[in-house]
Amino acid sequence: MNKTDKQSLVSELNEKFSKTCCAVVTEYRGMTVEEISNLRNELRKSSVEFKVSKNTLAKIAAKGTSVEGLSSYLEGPTALALSYSDPVAVAKVLTEFTKKQKKGREFLAIKGGVLDGKVLSPADIKALADLPSKEVLVAQLLSVMQSPLSGIVGVMQGNLRNLVYALEGIRKKKAGEN
Repeated sequence: MNKTDKQSLVSELNEKFSKTCCAVVTEYRGMTVEEISNLRNELRKSSVEFKVSKNTLAKIAAKGTSVEGLSSYLEGPTALALSYSDPVAVAKVLTEFTKKQKKGREFLAIKGGVLDGKVLSPADIKALADLPSKEVLVAQLLSVMQSPLSGIVGVMQGNLRNLVYALEGIRKKKAGEN
């Protein structure tokens, strides 16, 4: 690579790092082209970009961005998984992909990551992957928010029902019914 190519790659990476909300560093030693393609396709479905880059260029591009903490993980053959919207998606896809590996032939390893400027260990990324999806969390939140409202409706209906029973009792008493 000549100097201008390196500069353009660094500026491109810096722009991507500036926009990302979550970045995960992986080691892809021994992966076949087909395996990398399958991984990229799975990540692309979740709007995640999988980028292989020279470590020194990535370190330079990370300076001044929220992913600057990744520099310590940029050793050996590394690839970056960059998510611009959903941090759980990148963790889920990478964790699922590592679970599918055959014992004795483990070729993808999660080194670490960054979520909104906070450095994550591989255990943190696994914990992030265990979280429910965004849609499930929103549904759970709405359910929790709806619960007090339905309780209030029940209480109000109970008071109204008691008023109707009292009025019915008064009507029966005046009519001489028992």
